[in-house]
Amino acid sequence: MTILRRISFLLLSFMGALALSACGINSVPTAEEAAKAKWADVQAQYQRRANLIGNLVATVKAAGKQEQDTLVRVTEARARATSVQVSAEDLSDPAKVQQFQQAQAQLSQGLGRLLASVEAYPDLKTNQNFLDLQSQLEGTENRIAVAIRDYNEAVRAYNTRIRTFPDAIGAKLIHGAKPMTPFQATTPGAEEAPKVDFGN
Repeated sequence: MTILRRISFLLLSFMGALALSACGINSVPTAEEAAKAKWADVQAQYQRRANLIGNLVATVKAAGKQEQDTLVRVTEARARATSVQVSAEDLSDPAKVQQFQQAQAQLSQGLGRLLASVEAYPDLKTNQNFLDLQSQLEGTENRIAVAIRDYNEAVRAYNTRIRTFPDAIGAKLIHGAKPMTPFQATTPGAEEAPKVDFGN
């Protein structure tokens, strides 16, 4: 009889562990960490853009062919965009994510104006430093788009996991999980990279 009890105990223990594992004990934090890592990628790409914009503004300014107010607006927008920080813990706060998105959208608009105004200056369009920065900036905008797409996919997977059975049980009872906020365009066309075609 004791062997039967041991087998029953082992079987119940195994079933209990299986039930717990099916309740999001490991899958919920794994999905959460994946979304946080993707958010870090988004931030890294925006930081890369901010760094490139500083160099682009300096190159344009050195060429002496740019309107000062456009440079000032881009520089101020860059400062605002880099001052808004959203940590991984803030991803369930829609207001903080929206503030970050708006700051980045303002910078995109200012950058678009800067690049469009350069059209009138043929000397600048042939400046090698400017052309290199233009190319890097275009690549960075593409990386930002990919990073945002990957982040939104990770958020979708996490939010789905914490809301569906059986993971919803562990998500609520054990982890106290809250939905994360996806990245959304805050202005029309903000999801698109600024136009950098100079009509070659």
